[in-house]
Amino acid sequence: MTNTSNLRVTGYQPLVTPRELTAELPMDDERAAVVQRGREAVHGIVTGADDRLLVVVGPCSVHDPVAAVDYAHRLAAAAQRLSADLAVVMRVYFEKPRTTVGWKGLINDPGLDDTFDVPRGLRLARRLLLDVLGLGLPVGCEFLEPTSPQYIADAVSWGAIGARTPESQVHRQLASGLSMPVGFKNGTDGDVQVAIDGCRTAASRHVFFGVDEDGRAAVVSTTGNPDCHIILRGSRTGPNYGPGDVADALARLEKAQMPRRLIVDASHGNSGKDHVRQAAVAREIGEQVAAGQDGIAGVMLESFIVAGRQDLGGELTYGQSVTDACVSWEDTELLLEDLAAAVRARRAA
Repeated sequence: MTNTSNLRVTGYQPLVTPRELTAELPMDDERAAVVQRGREAVHGIVTGADDRLLVVVGPCSVHDPVAAVDYAHRLAAAAQRLSADLAVVMRVYFEKPRTTVGWKGLINDPGLDDTFDVPRGLRLARRLLLDVLGLGLPVGCEFLEPTSPQYIADAVSWGAIGARTPESQVHRQLASGLSMPVGFKNGTDGDVQVAIDGCRTAASRHVFFGVDEDGRAAVVSTTGNPDCHIILRGSRTGPNYGPGDVADALARLEKAQMPRRLIVDASHGNSGKDHVRQAAVAREIGEQVAAGQDGIAGVMLESFIVAGRQDLGGELTYGQSVTDACVSWEDTELLLEDLAAAVRARRAA
């Protein structure tokens, strides 16, 4: 008989099931309370009930769990100090969408060496989330693979759908069943409407293919996620964080009968992936907030211990990104202070 199946597949490796991994690395009540408080804070901010600014800040991607926890200790102290004005969520990204090819993140290749030890990557990812939560700091993740949330989503307070996938039916369905608020980024071409449409679609109930906690193929039914919102992240051709861009996006949200609240990403297309420019963009966003723009609910920053980025291979600099360039910790502290001051100015206005 002629074989017509899996002609380009070289193998299958059984995975630990989500139930087995969560039993191996369980969430205790204290950490679960941090997750829930984080979700409630984000919900309040994106719906306008809470006038603080959401700040999703952390490394572009996690490649060294030790350095990530080191960073989390610093961020937790700043988050506590500024909690009256900012709700800080640590960016803890494990999955990296690539424009062509490259390192796909800690879950996919934790050794950074093309060995693709996914079981180890899943364990490292979940253990790191529990470590960060243990510091009282909520976490945010981008969800790329439709199966991976079963392993980590119970530990996540805010989720993102990236710029390459806001139009994807798979990701819109996924967001409809996630238990936390989810931000949809505008497309890489700058199209904001696809993010708005993604939010509206994810707010509806869906039935689709997925896996259950025991790793079995299943039909998934969801209620819809009412806490989806858009993220302005710029495009290949330029930024979209200026007052005119924000006003246009808010008008589109109003037309779609959605809350007039959005998040602005200071990195990616809005800064040209230049970490020096990113700090300037964050301050310009803060100026809009200080001037009374209450449609800006949050800011995203790519930040790590050491400024800039480095290539994989050879000895790596501790605390420096291996993907997009990040703002240094010292500059991050200053930016957080500036954003908190902007919130106070907005209240006064």
